[in-house]
Amino acid sequence: MRFRHFLSAFFLVLASFAAHAIEIKPFTLEALTQAQTSNQPVALLFHADWCPTCRAQDKVLQSFKNEAGLELTVLIANYDTEKELKKRFNVRAQSTFVVLRGQKESARLIGDTDPAVIRAALKSAL
Repeated sequence: MRFRHFLSAFFLVLASFAAHAIEIKPFTLEALTQAQTSNQPVALLFHADWCPTCRAQDKVLQSFKNEAGLELTVLIANYDTEKELKKRFNVRAQSTFVVLRGQKESARLIGDTDPAVIRAALKSAL
């Protein structure tokens, strides 16, 4: 019986960490609209598979996956195909982060791979 309680407590703690972690998923207009409409923090990363800086940024984001205090969604937008989205956010280079809280832009990074700088930009929307 104690073991069962221990397991229950363990999984509750694990779930609370997951609830407070960054979520990384492909861009969809619906996900962006939902985040902006509900005034939630969201970041767009304009990513190109051929871009070494983008791959480095992806590794940084992956390292944040279990970090408490980063409760936001990062939407990965394809730099080569999301032409209207690039125009909407005035993005002129791949490896660009646009960090938003609702409709308001709180940070923008271009080509940065420093984990501390990326973390600070993401936290600017919290």
